[in-house]
Amino acid sequence: MRNRAFFIATSVVLMMGAGAVSTRAAQIVWSGLIIAENVEQPAPIPPELSQIEQTLKELFGYNQFQIIGQSRNTLKTGEEDWLASSKYFSLAVDAQGESESGYAVNLKLYKEKDLLLETNTKLSRQSPLVVKGPLVGNGQLLLVLVTDDEHPNESQHRTRRHSNVVVSAVRRFTHAVRGLLP
Repeated sequence: MRNRAFFIATSVVLMMGAGAVSTRAAQIVWSGLIIAENVEQPAPIPPELSQIEQTLKELFGYNQFQIIGQSRNTLKTGEEDWLASSKYFSLAVDAQGESESGYAVNLKLYKEKDLLLETNTKLSRQSPLVVKGPLVGNGQLLLVLVTDDEHPNESQHRTRRHSNVVVSAVRRFTHAVRGLLP
């Protein structure tokens, strides 16, 4: 009887765990081409950069950040490609796979048709990716990629809520099984 109750409890926990793993939602990645510069009267920070404003100011020493090109894309498989472009610059992003902590990406920065930079890097779910580009006019070009983990949305809240429901169900089931045992 004891082995049978343990087997049932283990089977239920494994089935619930398998359901929880498959609920990972697609992620939205915002990509931007930013001109950073120091001006006497800086414009307000664009909303897309408000979460990382202080970090940008501290790292690069500029007081104004202007978006000149951007793209917002949904990663479903972790292997999508997209382009953020402005009048003169383009950022080609090639997502090359997903891991627990983020995405492997290949970045290519073009000025018109000339390749200026190519690099392979990792886009983390926990922090933005910022790459310092070439000097442009009186400022600096920055390449910024941010996952939706920087701005939690409803699907993430649903996943957390689902996880709490699973944990509660397992606890209740474990207590019930213990009550059946002599």
